[in-house]
Amino acid sequence: MAAAATGASLYVVAYDIAVDKRRTKVHRVLCGFGQWTQYSLFECWLTRRQVVELRAKLAEVLDARVDSVRLYGLCGGCAGKVETIGGAPPQEPLVFLA
Repeated sequence: MAAAATGASLYVVAYDIAVDKRRTKVHRVLCGFGQWTQYSLFECWLTRRQVVELRAKLAEVLDARVDSVRLYGLCGGCAGKVETIGGAPPQEPLVFLA
């Protein structure tokens, strides 16, 4: 399915969290939403509803006074222009319906 068909947009999610325990929790939350591509960086194809859900789950584990998580939404045109050197470019996961 193409991103336009699912209503999903590509987000780059970066985080900076000093405390190991919280960083691990954030990593686990993000694993449920996207692909881990670099240390502290995920690429996620998300619908608007999933963005709201992700924000809520992150709020449960973050300490907003010291932790930082950034969601960079890429428009369809920008997502198509992502350049990858080494490794695979970001792609929306295939969904199989049984």
